[in-house]
This record gives sequence, C-alpha cells and structure tokens, in this order.
Amino acid sequence: MSDASLHGRGAASNPHNRFERLAYSDDPDVVQPDPEAEEAPAPRTQFFRDPSRSAIVRNESPDVPFDASINPYRGCEHGCIYCYARPTHEYLGFSAGLDFETKILVKEEIAALLRAELCAPDWTPKLVMIGGVTDPYQRVEKRLRLTRACLEVFAELRNPCSVVTKSALVMRDIDVFQQLTRFEATTVYVSVTTLDPALHRLLEPRSSAPWRRLAAIEALARAGVPVGVLVAPVIPGLTDHEIPAIVSACARAGARAARHILLRLPHAVAPLFEDWLARHFPERRAKVMGRIRAVRDGRVNDPRFHSRMAGSGVFADQIHALFELACRRAGLGEEPPPLSTRFFRRPNDPQLDLFSRA
Repeated sequence: MSDASLHGRGAASNPHNRFERLAYSDDPDVVQPDPEAEEAPAPRTQFFRDPSRSAIVRNESPDVPFDASINPYRGCEHGCIYCYARPTHEYLGFSAGLDFETKILVKEEIAALLRAELCAPDWTPKLVMIGGVTDPYQRVEKRLRLTRACLEVFAELRNPCSVVTKSALVMRDIDVFQQLTRFEATTVYVSVTTLDPALHRLLEPRSSAPWRRLAAIEALARAGVPVGVLVAPVIPGLTDHEIPAIVSACARAGARAARHILLRLPHAVAPLFEDWLARHFPERRAKVMGRIRAVRDGRVNDPRFHSRMAGSGVFADQIHALFELACRRAGLGEEPPPLSTRFFRRPNDPQLDLFSRA
C-alpha cells in the first residue's frame, strides 16, 4: 500500500486482483515520488465502452428490497474508499483500488436495452433500482445523461423505479421524477455518510458535499418527489456518532423516510480501507478496526445474508438503537409511500390513449 495520498482520490494504490496471477508494481528506481509531498498527482479518469447487451440485472438477496436493478456505469469516480462495489471491478481484469475510480465503463446503449426489456411480453412490471451497485449520478453523467435517458424510459412506460445517489446532480432530473410521481412510480434516496466537510473530502473525495446533498433532498421534497435518506455506511468508531445529526438535518430538509447500513469490507475493500485509515487517521485506526471487528463477529467482513448489512453484537445493537431513536425524534419512518405497477403500459397498448389523458 502507498504512504502518500492522491489528490481527489479515495484509494492510493491498486491492490492485486484476486482473479489474476500476475501483478504490477512500481519500480522504485524509476518512480521517485517527492518525499516532501503530502499528496501525489492523481491519475486521470478513463472511460471505456461497456459491451453489455442487457440492462436489467436480477438478484436473489434477501437483504435488499428489490430483485431487479440497472447500473449505467461500472466503476465510480466518486472514489468512496469504503465502497462495497470495488471488488466487482476485479471481474473485468482491473483492480479494486485506483482502477475502480479511474477506469469507468459506460453503457452507452442502456436506455434502448432497458426499453426493449420493459416492452418484452414476458416482462412483469416491478420495482427496478437505479444505482444498486455504482452511483448513477457520478460526474460523467452530467455530460452523457444515461441515467436521465433511463428515467425517461421508466416515465414513458410508467414502470416504478427507485434511485440511490450521493450526488446533487439528481436535482437536474426533477422534471422526470415529477412525471413518475404522478403514477406512484418513484422514490429517491440520497445517501449521507457524514456532515463533516473535512471528513467528506477524504472519505468520498469526488461526491457532492454534505450541504449539497441536503439541498438535493430539499429540492426533491419541494417538488413533491418522495425522498428519503440512506445513512450509509455507518462506520463504527468514525461516523456512528453523527447519526442523530444526519437524520435530523435530512428530516428538516424534507426527507420522508430513513434507512441505515453498517459498513461492509468485502475482499480488497478491507485492506484499502485500513490503508486509508493509516494515512488519514492513524491515531484512530486501532479503535475503528476494533469496532468493525466487534460488529462482525471478530472479522472485518461478514458475507452472510441477514447479517452482512446489520452486523451483530453490543456495538451493532447500540448503533441500531441510536438510529431508531433519531428517527422517532425526527418523525421519520423507515419506508416511503409504496410504489405501484397499476399504471404500467407498453407502446401500442389499447389503453395507452386513455392513460395519456389521466
């Protein structure tokens, strides 16, 4: 792992891909970083075409409230050091470290693929999550507008969808969310990990600042779009004390529901996160890792269904109790209004004109 941080990046290195036999390392006789520099120059982000020929991915996990999702991007430039999706980049031959945040695959045809799948005779209308793996509103979305194109497909066919994001760019698409809201077909969750701007810059270096996320919640709520807050991940010993303040601030901004998820550290994420702690919070490293092991039955990660999101033990119970108390005080429920499939329509549906006048 690296001793130097990279400006605007969460990871500082590329750990070995667990599926690859060969690994690359810098030659110290050639690469000579400035020993006086606190941060080294960050690598540029590269974008590649994703050749996927389908849009909707299905899962059978009992831990998430959806079994269908789409992700316009693979990899995420936000660079959140704790991201549980980092190991998915290893399936592509990349590293879960810097590669995950600097080598982004773009599904240019995702909207057309999505429309074809939703219009197929065997499609049963159901909730589709947008961004269940990587953020659909990462920086390149401002230019490529792939997430917006997908939202427009959902709005055209009135198939319910839900979005989770850390980006204030979600406000750009309020008009489409309002169309979906007319047919009980959308919810938006804004993820808030910390309200501390200094911690945010280190933890989630290229995501929207906390105050921008609160502004997004406020704008969505003012527009009548059902919006909630996802307090995630809760990092024991580092951000858990912020739960009451986060829930309260989001409730004041207009959030109608709240959820939380404990930090997960699968595969390469564990050493990446521990390296990040050593670089930025060396004095708290032992405490944070100790708390993480305390809520994961002595391990840094627990992949079992039903426990991987919630953890176990005294500290986990305290975190859940703190969250529930904060929600009660703020008047927030766990669930937003239920979504409906009763308005779903396909092109050339004989009732299309009738619904269009609804």
